[in-house]
Amino acid sequence: MPSTLTYPGVYVEEVPSGVRTISGVATSTTAFIGRTLRGPTDTPVTVNSFGDFERTFGGLWADSPMTFAVRDFYLNGGAQAVIVRLYHADGGGDPANSTITLNSLNLESAYPGAWGTALRARVDLVTRPLEPGEAANSLFNLFIRDDSTGMIEEFRNLSITNGHRSQVDKVLANESRLVRMTGSLSGSVPTPHPDPAPGANVWGDNAPATNTKAAGSASDGDLLDVNDFTGPGDETAKQGLYALENTDIFNLLCIPPYLSTGDVDSALIASAGAYVEKRRAMLLVDPPSTWNDKDDAKTGISGVGTSSKNAAFYFPRLKQPNPLKNNQVESFVPCGAVAGVIARTDTNRGVWKAPAGLEATLVGVPQLSVPLTDPEIGELNPLGINCLKAVPAAGRVVWGARTLQGDDRLASEWKYVPVRRTALYIEESLYRGTQWVVFEPNDEPLWAQIRLNVGAFMQSLFRQGAFQGGSPREAYFVKCDKETTTQDDINRGIVNIVVGFAPLKPAEFVVIRLQQMAGQVQA
Repeated sequence: MPSTLTYPGVYVEEVPSGVRTISGVATSTTAFIGRTLRGPTDTPVTVNSFGDFERTFGGLWADSPMTFAVRDFYLNGGAQAVIVRLYHADGGGDPANSTITLNSLNLESAYPGAWGTALRARVDLVTRPLEPGEAANSLFNLFIRDDSTGMIEEFRNLSITNGHRSQVDKVLANESRLVRMTGSLSGSVPTPHPDPAPGANVWGDNAPATNTKAAGSASDGDLLDVNDFTGPGDETAKQGLYALENTDIFNLLCIPPYLSTGDVDSALIASAGAYVEKRRAMLLVDPPSTWNDKDDAKTGISGVGTSSKNAAFYFPRLKQPNPLKNNQVESFVPCGAVAGVIARTDTNRGVWKAPAGLEATLVGVPQLSVPLTDPEIGELNPLGINCLKAVPAAGRVVWGARTLQGDDRLASEWKYVPVRRTALYIEESLYRGTQWVVFEPNDEPLWAQIRLNVGAFMQSLFRQGAFQGGSPREAYFVKCDKETTTQDDINRGIVNIVVGFAPLKPAEFVVIRLQQMAGQVQA
């Protein structure tokens, strides 16, 4: 009712309908953690194509298996990735960042890595007219070039005056992707560079110099170790693996090899398995480099580091040409390619469809490191090992859809990847879509609204074919009433919502019974 009725007449009031649409969350955003050539460290960066990855992180790098996994992700249908770059300081003492000294202005590369040695800087004093209150000779223009990419940044009318709206250190910190200022502000602008001779390139090695090159030899760092991912204090500081705390959502996690042996510490896999359970995501685990046949997989699966219901294991590795080594065929981990297949399947069929079968082809994979026969796959599949298989005409495909609790002996309800991922999808969507319930009056009107909105979300999934059953009653239920929320719950500020669904489980084994018909006996 309107707050005040002051005159005779008609009053119009809009009444809330109680409908609050629950939107489904993303299902295939994939996080990759490891070394890259360049880019911010311990900071999750979202990239939407391999071109984005090349611009920000430098593209393929022979010393980083992660970069090839990202390539395979996009080759196989991936759409969005979250990249976390880690850097391990050079044990030989080489600096992480390159430096440029412009007389009174000291610069360093924005991020660690040898890429910074390709930076150049140029200064000129062709600035705008001074405004009232600005000191004479306090403005200058700064130009930065990255020789490796050709990228040029221009910063005009920078000031050396503390508190100025274009104060040089703050402008570079906020706007530059290439350099940062070090030290304190100087009382004088840097000396300008001369103009080049007619026809000469201003960024060339001219005499006299028309630009200043980065000095020293910055290092790309040493190989990572487990402490770079989960070391003391990393969780508190949100670094390493826990840098993903700074991203809103990811659904799949890939940690490609980082050790000199081409493997990942089992302790890190255990930590990652626990972390993805906390974040309602899935961990894709790669086979060790020493597994050369199916017997290695049978005996080694118990020691991979985790048996989490939120983890899936894929075997064997991929054999692909390496474009950085004249297309020599080398072994690569499958996590990136499998994540791309999962993303493609989610888009085409839905998260409830198993990312396996003849549709789950591995693009850019001419062969596998271990060819597996059907009987060999029959030994590995019951152990929760998802095999990659060569199928005539189809090529290389994913031929398994079990979690690491998919071992038949465990009898887990989360045996299958699509069932677990469907549950995670529903959990995350409802978690985000019911935030409005907090602090609402806890009584039947609220419970009715919850049933309406959650039921509408589950009904939309049912209509898309996400559940078993021919009717909503057979496919799912939503309960929120005085049976789920007692008076004691109400007194403690609790509302209980119970949601159940009948998951679709993949048809792993197709049995065809063939019978010969006897001929008609003539009387």
